[in-house]
Amino acid sequence: MTAQTSMMLGSFAFEALGFGYDGVSRSLQTPWAKVQVVNRFNVQQWMGPTSDTVTIRGVLFPVELGGQAQLDGIAAAAISGTPMLLVTGDVAEGVIHGTFTVQSVDEDRSFHTAFGAPQRNAYSIVLERYGDENAVPGGPISILQPILDLFG
Repeated sequence: MTAQTSMMLGSFAFEALGFGYDGVSRSLQTPWAKVQVVNRFNVQQWMGPTSDTVTIRGVLFPVELGGQAQLDGIAAAAISGTPMLLVTGDVAEGVIHGTFTVQSVDEDRSFHTAFGAPQRNAYSIVLERYGDENAVPGGPISILQPILDLFG
């Protein structure tokens, strides 16, 4: 029996049991520059998107349900500087959010066994959109870009 996967970061599957999450937040920055105009209110000029940050929070129970290996794998990908594709949804209706880099992995391990293994690990993963995407986030070109890069 396979667990239901609700989100993927690269090859790491977030599932209902094991490596799960309980919250996702997003911060999108799209600044406007204020341009001074004589005898009028300042006008604004859109500067385009500057950052897209996603934070994933969850609690693992590694002794009972596992999941620590996936979190360690994400930390290893962060150390190696590997950008990863973020996808949410299921097989029938997935949403590709684009390529992200791992900015940080924070862990709060507690309730250790006699052998030192944590029985509870609250974590947060901060992702930031990888800036080498050539199209509007989520647009058709950004979705196809990995395929187009194979022919480039």
